[in-house]
Amino acid sequence: MSRLASFKGPSTPTSSPVRVKQPPPSPGQLPSKSAESPYHRKVRILMLELRTCTSIWDDIVTIDGLRAASALVDARTELDNALALVPAGQQPRYHVAEPKISLMESRIEDLDRVIFKLKKQFHRMNTIIDNLESLLSDAHKVCGWQWVAEEPLWTTWSLEKFGQPVCRGWILHPDILLVSSAAQLLIPYRRSLEMHTDIVNTLRCHSVAFETSRQIITQWATQPHLDQDSWDAKWEDLCSVEIDRWDSS
Repeated sequence: MSRLASFKGPSTPTSSPVRVKQPPPSPGQLPSKSAESPYHRKVRILMLELRTCTSIWDDIVTIDGLRAASALVDARTELDNALALVPAGQQPRYHVAEPKISLMESRIEDLDRVIFKLKKQFHRMNTIIDNLESLLSDAHKVCGWQWVAEEPLWTTWSLEKFGQPVCRGWILHPDILLVSSAAQLLIPYRRSLEMHTDIVNTLRCHSVAFETSRQIITQWATQPHLDQDSWDAKWEDLCSVEIDRWDSS
């Protein structure tokens, strides 16, 4: 008996060779920017969703909100002018005040809907950041921290830079905080939401002075908290460089 036969193996080659089981890939063998992994695609999707949220935010503020706020102030100004023409000691006729008051109440309702829409977008942004942080945690377990922290996804930024978790609105520690983390985007938008909410509450009062209203409208339109920290100011150009196929997505 041959030595091969003594091991109870085939003594002649077969047409179906035995498949050799390959070991699982190590972190060093993980896909790079030339071969996208699910992590690459998910980061792109989440960052695009963030961009969409901020674009919708701007439309809500500069179109719906500004139109409602301006119409409210205009209606009050027209009513004040009409009342100024009423002779002293007389009451204005019903049809002078009632239509304007009805219009003002309607515009206040519009502003309340604007705040509701902004809160909805801000909640959506929080959810996206949560998903980005969960993606980071999952990649840490599967791929190892070195790949997460040091391997560029496409150009120079690692997954850690896109999704490092931070305390929402508070600095944890200088050594573990990345200012460029996407979660930092929530801070200026939260402040802007609070500002718009305060503005609506101020405009709700029919006795607010015209000059105060004019200043408020300017503040509403300029969104000062987003002047230097909005998506367009900090993220759009960066993503176009750091995320492959960004402009074509």
